[in-house]
Amino acid sequence: MPDHALTRRWPTFLALALVLVTFVDGVPPLAFLAALLVAMPVCYLVFGAFRGELRDRRTLAVQLAGLAGFGALAALALAADARWGLYVAAAGWFAHGVWDLVHHRSGRVVPRAWSEWCGVVDVSGALAIIVLA
Repeated sequence: MPDHALTRRWPTFLALALVLVTFVDGVPPLAFLAALLVAMPVCYLVFGAFRGELRDRRTLAVQLAGLAGFGALAALALAADARWGLYVAAAGWFAHGVWDLVHHRSGRVVPRAWSEWCGVVDVSGALAIIVLA
């Protein structure tokens, strides 16, 4: 099979399909969006642990800080009124998309395909939240 740019972008296409299916009926409940905002950095900790990337204390500290930050955004989203909570969740999702980009460029902690997939889910999900809110 030839190595075309389109075949290498399978994580992007898979991510867009997931967002389309998730948001086809509108914005999911805020509690679900906030829970995913916490689950995303937990996945990074799991990947990092299995890949041995968290042996470095600095890397572990950065990942734990990410978990704390995204957890705080999730808590803030749930504490705010419903409309503002969606905007806070969208901001958190977008910020996690930036987090994914940093990981994609470094190639550390998680596989590049994962950070590409997750980044596309996060940024397109954030846009869908804002548009549909």
